[in-house]
Amino acid sequence: MRPTARAVWVLGLTVPLALAIAVVDARLWAAWAAHVGAALLLLLADAALALPRRRVTVTVTPPDVLYIGDADPLPVVISSRGWRRGGTLEVLVDLEGELEPQPATRVTLDRRGEARLEVALVPRRRGSGVVDAVWLRWTGPLGLSSRQLRVPVVETVRIVANLRAVRGAALRLLQDHSFLPGLKAINARDAGSEFDSLREYQPGLDHRHIDWKASARHRKLLCREFRAERNHQVVLAFDTGHLMSEPLGGVPRLDHAINAGLLVAYISLKTGDRVGLYGFDERVRAFAAPTAGVAAIHRLQRLSSDLDYSTCETNFTLGLAELSQRLTRRSLVVVLTDFADTVTAELMVENLDRLARRHLVVFVSLRDPMLDAVAAEAPRSVLTLGKAVVATDLLRERDLVLRRLRRQGIFCVDAAPAAVSIDLLNRYLDIRRRELV
Repeated sequence: MRPTARAVWVLGLTVPLALAIAVVDARLWAAWAAHVGAALLLLLADAALALPRRRVTVTVTPPDVLYIGDADPLPVVISSRGWRRGGTLEVLVDLEGELEPQPATRVTLDRRGEARLEVALVPRRRGSGVVDAVWLRWTGPLGLSSRQLRVPVVETVRIVANLRAVRGAALRLLQDHSFLPGLKAINARDAGSEFDSLREYQPGLDHRHIDWKASARHRKLLCREFRAERNHQVVLAFDTGHLMSEPLGGVPRLDHAINAGLLVAYISLKTGDRVGLYGFDERVRAFAAPTAGVAAIHRLQRLSSDLDYSTCETNFTLGLAELSQRLTRRSLVVVLTDFADTVTAELMVENLDRLARRHLVVFVSLRDPMLDAVAAEAPRSVLTLGKAVVATDLLRERDLVLRRLRRQGIFCVDAAPAAVSIDLLNRYLDIRRRELV
């Protein structure tokens, strides 16, 4: 039992007044003592009428998995076991590990003596979060005394790459009529260079596709049909260096990159390509050879969730050279990384150029929307003017690096986190239509 702020104010205001009256007339000392006794009696009565701690039970049901970038609810059920007088409780859940702390919440017991609430579980990084304990605090009916209870939970929740968002985005795209023609063009006949079948020639068909040998054997004109090539190799190369650990919109850049990469991997596997994964910073962190089948997305998710955040400088020379050695056939290599300026990007550009001589390279970087906003802000003061100049210089250097990469034949995707997944997917589909791999 603890006195509340209301009890302190009541005693702090009335006791000096009663003491002053007793000082004026010595015969009123009994009244002062009676006032103090009445105040203590009210405090004890309020504590006795408050909800007993032994009646309170708390049930917490944490989820098995959390996905980075999403907030999932943590259901908390509070029961008073036969207490029918109602009351208001203040609830605070101790969240540790990679979970964002949440403020306290006030709930009211219903007629059955129960209260239900949901606490948001917001992951900051991949890894694990811990729901450590639930703290409860409530007061008596007069608000003079409070009681506090700590209920240990100690439940660990895994935080993984956001495959749920990837599936949701893929379903929305597959249901979008403006997107479907682009996807169907990959599987349509006469849309590629790989032989599919023979059909009888009809007026209007391309006469260059007539198979004269087959026509001679069957004694009628037969025309070759083609389809877009399948079974391409797509490799997602994730930079796990210190620049990718910086948050962008509350989520590390690496996790934005993983979400975009998994979306492209899911669509690639659906269209018959083989997808692999590669992670590197100062050394190689992970490698999975390209495999086919939609079921491979679970393997890619598991491997991407194991990519740890690094504080090391990225060694592009070692990382990209090792990747080039491991790939035995021409592949579409999607490099998801970032850079700060032209000086630090020099080695990155040189090694990407070397990789692009054997493979088709797509360079993906995340653009900070805040940097664009600062550069476009009106110079209302010297400070904002200085910030705008620095932001403009950084954006100019960024554009210089991207233009240099494009001149080397590298496809570049530079977009904000909200648009990078769709922009990368559109680039992939464009490459498939043009059969550049």
